[in-house]
Amino acid sequence: MAVRVRPDLAGITGYVPGRTVPGAVKLASNESGIGPLPSVVQAMASAGELINRYPDNNASVLTAKLAAKFGVDTEQIVVGCGSVMLCQQLIQATCAQGQKVAFGWRSFEAYPLLTRTAGAEPLMVPITEQQALDLDALADAVIAEADNVGLVFLCTPNNPTGTTLSREEINGFLAKVPGDITVVLDEAYREFATDGSPDGTEFLVDDNGNPRDNVVVLRTFSKAYGLAGLRVGYAIGHPALLNAVRAVHVPFSVNSLALAAAEVSLDAEDELTERVGTVTTERARVTDELKALGLPVTESQANFVWLALGEGTAAFDAFMQEHKVIVRAFAGDGARVTISTPDDNDAFLRAIRDYAGQA
Repeated sequence: MAVRVRPDLAGITGYVPGRTVPGAVKLASNESGIGPLPSVVQAMASAGELINRYPDNNASVLTAKLAAKFGVDTEQIVVGCGSVMLCQQLIQATCAQGQKVAFGWRSFEAYPLLTRTAGAEPLMVPITEQQALDLDALADAVIAEADNVGLVFLCTPNNPTGTTLSREEINGFLAKVPGDITVVLDEAYREFATDGSPDGTEFLVDDNGNPRDNVVVLRTFSKAYGLAGLRVGYAIGHPALLNAVRAVHVPFSVNSLALAAAEVSLDAEDELTERVGTVTTERARVTDELKALGLPVTESQANFVWLALGEGTAAFDAFMQEHKVIVRAFAGDGARVTISTPDDNDAFLRAIRDYAGQA
């Protein structure tokens, strides 16, 4: 007799992380190419002396620091095991079995996986030819199934294309969709945006200053802060909605070392600004060279660049791997390449010059 499992999980594969190949430059996972700050390492060492105790389940110190940083009440902050776990908790908190989660596609590859594993259904709306989220089409799709849509993800800067949403686009979207549908502004790469695109926290209130109870902003310590291996993210939103997120929280899922590292990281804003500046400078350098080679690169506002290679993606991926550079390929769509250290970026540029020369 076969064991009984949920039949709707058949055919759902687990999340596939960026590959790590010994001896190759890894530019597949949008990790920071720079190691942790000395103050972070020291805080983790101190916290390590207490790992016989459970971590603070409410992340009280970190929550208070984040509330002060963003000028909100502590009830408007929830800390989670990376922003991806908060994505899952938000789906669980807002969607009943069989309801739909809407998002542009291509966007963060975890969205459809998290949606299906939570028992919901993805509603995927194609992005534009300019590799940006199509908010008009997305709003139309949500309105058409308004009674059955529980949540919408807007990823800005969008992963993997790097494009952002304007203030007018977001305000227009929020004005169109029903107010009882949760809209998540996923801003994992917000710190790298230099194009004047808006900070998602401004949409937590409407034009009259009244709180919106259906808007949530997601951020992470994995990217700009360089804590990808520790898994700390946070959500900012209305207390009524975040209370539902807390209800599906996995107890003690953010460990003590991660909390200590995130707390200290918030005290190192000058170092953060310097590191982000290094990445954005390198992003511009890499983008300019890709343009000069005639390659289809977007104006990314994240810590990666996107090459919309379409059906040529698989061949590009194979070529890069042969040249000891590992990128993140999305078959039939394009390839995402992390902006890392100048040396790593130089290795990628050497390889892509060879690729462009033989194309």
